[in-house]
Amino acid sequence: MNHRRQHADGTVANGSGDHRDHAHAHGHEHGHSHAGHSHAGHSHAVAEDADRKWLSLSLALIVGYMAVEVVVAFAADSMALLADAAHMLSDAGAIALALWAMQLASRPVRGRFTYGFKRAEILSAQANGLTLLLLSAWLTYENIDRLLDPPEVGGGLVLVTALAGVAVNIAAAWCMSKANRSSLNVEGAFQHILTDLYGFIATAVSGAVVMTTGFARADSIASMIVVVLMVRSGVSLVRASGRIFLEAAPADLDPGDVGRGMVGLDGVVEVHDLHIWEITSGQPVLSAHVLVEPGGDCHAVRKSIQARLREDHGITHATLEVDHASERPAADAEARHCEEPHGTVLRKESPVH
Repeated sequence: MNHRRQHADGTVANGSGDHRDHAHAHGHEHGHSHAGHSHAGHSHAVAEDADRKWLSLSLALIVGYMAVEVVVAFAADSMALLADAAHMLSDAGAIALALWAMQLASRPVRGRFTYGFKRAEILSAQANGLTLLLLSAWLTYENIDRLLDPPEVGGGLVLVTALAGVAVNIAAAWCMSKANRSSLNVEGAFQHILTDLYGFIATAVSGAVVMTTGFARADSIASMIVVVLMVRSGVSLVRASGRIFLEAAPADLDPGDVGRGMVGLDGVVEVHDLHIWEITSGQPVLSAHVLVEPGGDCHAVRKSIQARLREDHGITHATLEVDHASERPAADAEARHCEEPHGTVLRKESPVH
């Protein structure tokens, strides 16, 4: 039995201290060094201060105009404007939550939180998605009554306010586009802004219709268009964040393809216990147990696998347990580190001789 002790830097060594560098001794090898690790090709390395600056500017624009819109919505008795104002409130909450999550995620790794608080950004994204869905339900309920018995709506006020809202949201969306949108957290806040922009356009059209034709139901119809856009964005965010919480493989990575690429390398006999998940958006992680040909070079195989994962799939954090395959197939089960292999299992078609 191998006994391991955990070091302050998170590495684990065998109790004897003399097998730390041997992957075939059931030790775990990582595909990177935290001290000199490069995330080339992953845009989540964008300066966090830059993100905070652009998000804060967007937040100031949204909060300032939201206060104006609430006053005008009641003055014009416009459900469409009130829907836009409610959505702007969710915009403000989304951006504030994104800023908070960004601050939390930047904390250094320590203690029991071995990945730090990076997944706080995914909590923020999921909260943004759920907020959109809850607001959609409330607005739908309110609009049913107004469609049946539409009130008088000040079309001129609605049109002017909506056009101004379009300008404000374009400015806010431009600010958000300067931030790192590969982060699901930032993308969630951006989707709020983008949905609100489309909503203002629909509201402006409804204001023009009410002002020129007197068709008051146009206001509620515009509000329902906003609801549809909110549901679309909300479902997308909840689905994407849910995949990360359930530790599913990233949408753009097929574990079968990744495993076949690994087992196709020279010297590799079998790959099992293959797991791929994301710590947070844009940070995929892989772990696997690899069996190499009897007498093969475990270290060389491990390095070639890590290079393939980095170059072909952008996976720079890979934990690989590399062992020699048994020459006796019946004894293979004894060579594995667990009684019941789990995750994806792939073997070479040709048997080991």
